[in-house]
Amino acid sequence: MCLGIPMKIISKKGDRANVSSGGTSREISIGLLKKAGVGDYVIVHAGFAIEKLDEKRAKETLDILKEMRP
Repeated sequence: MCLGIPMKIISKKGDRANVSSGGTSREISIGLLKKAGVGDYVIVHAGFAIEKLDEKRAKETLDILKEMRP
């Protein structure tokens, strides 16, 4: 099973962005989402932003993921 994680874009340079979620930061490719910008939430899978989503949906998903932690 593959899981995409909602993360917030903190900074962006070209087709690369620094994203953050739950205390974790990483650099990803946003080349598939040309309109993603700083402050947007995106679904990250395998180092790529694959979908843009609104803040409410992102936070709901993150809350569900927190509940699943042991």
